[in-house]
Amino acid sequence: MAINYSAVEFLVSAYALRQLPEPVHPEIAFAGRSNVGKSSLINRLINRRNLVKVSAKPGKTQSLNYFGVDNALYLVDLPGYGYAKVPMAVKGMWQGLISDYIETRETLCCVVVIIDIRHPLKDLDLELVTWLREVGVPYLPVYTKLDKITRGQRQQHAAALDAGLTVASGERVLFSSLTGEGRDELIARLEGFMAASRVTGADNHSEEQG
Repeated sequence: MAINYSAVEFLVSAYALRQLPEPVHPEIAFAGRSNVGKSSLINRLINRRNLVKVSAKPGKTQSLNYFGVDNALYLVDLPGYGYAKVPMAVKGMWQGLISDYIETRETLCCVVVIIDIRHPLKDLDLELVTWLREVGVPYLPVYTKLDKITRGQRQQHAAALDAGLTVASGERVLFSSLTGEGRDELIARLEGFMAASRVTGADNHSEEQG
């Protein structure tokens, strides 16, 4: 059944794991540096102009913000990382909340790691991808702000990020929140992760029954 990504509603801002919705739907989480355009990407994905608030102050999102999509999927906007002006105590809270969520949430199908294609790979982005590999959580790099560079620069910049992350070109998505380029590919990839998660879950259930 195809998911209608425009049928979306805000559900809750969770500041602790106990505030998360019941794990009744697959979940896709979105992570990225505080100024990478995460909110704009999610808004483009769901075809809404401002359902996810775009803040002029990086680091403003301090919670796990849940959005329900078509009564079939949760999108989870994770707090941005790497913003120096956020107090250290808050940084520590975010890190604990995010890591606990990612490591324990069984319905999490994929973490979308949003990276600005205009710049060389940042250490924090590499650290996040490395950690996701270590804990065995599927991830999808999305190189955003595609409209900010020329077509001639796209492959050069993308190849440099691919090399830094050690991913193949087929393992990431090029995206523009402004034009919507890459949206269909992103949706297809996300639904692939959801389908794989359902199969894995079914296999594990069969093993438990056996």
